[in-house]
Amino acid sequence: MNLLRFTGAFLPGILLALVSADGIAHEEGDTLARIARNGEFRIGYRTDASPLSYENADGQPSGYSVDLCRRIATAIKTHLDRDDIEVKFVPVSSDQRIKAVSNGDIDIECGSTTMTMNRHEQVDFTLMTFVTGGSILSLAESNIPTLADLSGKKVAVVNNTTTLIKLKKYLEDNLIDAEVVTVADRSDGMKRLNGHSVDAFASDQIVLIGQVIEALYPKQYSLSDETFSYEPYALMVPRNDADFRLVANRALTQLYRSGQHVQIYNKWIGRIGIRPSPVLVAMYQLNVLPE
Repeated sequence: MNLLRFTGAFLPGILLALVSADGIAHEEGDTLARIARNGEFRIGYRTDASPLSYENADGQPSGYSVDLCRRIATAIKTHLDRDDIEVKFVPVSSDQRIKAVSNGDIDIECGSTTMTMNRHEQVDFTLMTFVTGGSILSLAESNIPTLADLSGKKVAVVNNTTTLIKLKKYLEDNLIDAEVVTVADRSDGMKRLNGHSVDAFASDQIVLIGQVIEALYPKQYSLSDETFSYEPYALMVPRNDADFRLVANRALTQLYRSGQHVQIYNKWIGRIGIRPSPVLVAMYQLNVLPE
């Protein structure tokens, strides 16, 4: 077959296919257009990350991060001039959350997700929403006040998390011979801790505080003051969708600028006597961006 004739016959069709594919990809990546077209804004949330994101006694999404996303939902309705947009909450697990955003199953993830460079390869993030660090929770009777006391002990940690990576590195760097036991989720970790099959449960400190708050007998637990990592939280959004991310960021910085974030913090965290750390206060101040 004549190569020139082959190219001439098929090139227009190939170009058309490429243009169409690009158009489809662009449309799928346009979150605001999808929200307007479907009439719904899908918020992914964690069911087990109190006080940031969890299901309350009535089975409703609750928490600090969830409230931030409710404010973002209002901003999206205003931006689209659509009061009829339905806000739909979709529960996601630790393993599913990144894929749920990258696949378009949810429009935003509002939980306790650490912003990392590796995760930026799959999703984008909003402005920072919280700052915490990895720590350990144990039963008070076990007498494990410090990370060094984990030597010879078993510590549970949720699989596929930054906490797992940072904990292993901390133990290795500090020559602490603890056995790391991976679990599916926080519920599994707490179950093993309460059942004495592990001696401690490692997670982000603010999430561990939430586990104590939700416990029937909070005084049976001991939370270490030490942290072994830096965990900057942000809300996951689809990659390369600047317009949608801008609406979300404008909503967040408006909250920080107006001081409404203080009310949200006190509602979920400050009410139990936990004051924001200096790093968290600095984060709020640094994200008060001018319009």
